[in-house]
Amino acid sequence: MVGNDVSEYDAHRSRPVTEESYGIPDDEGEMLSWTFVRDAMAEDQNYWLCTTRPDGHPHVRPVWGVWVDDALHCGGGERTRWVRNIQADSRIVAHRESGEAVVIIEGVAERVTDTDLEERLDTAYQGKYGIQHGTPFFTVRPKTVFAWSDYPNDATRWEFG
Repeated sequence: MVGNDVSEYDAHRSRPVTEESYGIPDDEGEMLSWTFVRDAMAEDQNYWLCTTRPDGHPHVRPVWGVWVDDALHCGGGERTRWVRNIQADSRIVAHRESGEAVVIIEGVAERVTDTDLEERLDTAYQGKYGIQHGTPFFTVRPKTVFAWSDYPNDATRWEFG
């Protein structure tokens, strides 16, 4: 790990790469810590998920979810479009609602099969939304995370091994 406090993942923190005209600094001075991601994702009520339909078209929808063990966990019925999409193609993008204090997680969705984790997720869901979710739950495993709250000054990217 480079300069951050991600506890469970092997992550490299750096600046996002984009057009020079966007003004993202080269130095690491104002980059965000993983705590920004953790806190922002834990407090949100709604998240946007983007999956890919079998015909290749994108599908976006808001969902409820919980941030447990440094990952977003959300669920949906077996017949929902997004769940059917990830059964065919597990690639997913999750985004918090804010367009100013941004967290974007690009990764894969994995179905939760650990019953102890399912119980912890239902407890977290109950505490957050006042109801239990039940199965299935899916974990969004990050490959790349982007975050900022003062763009371009603190724009930060984490890449996971």
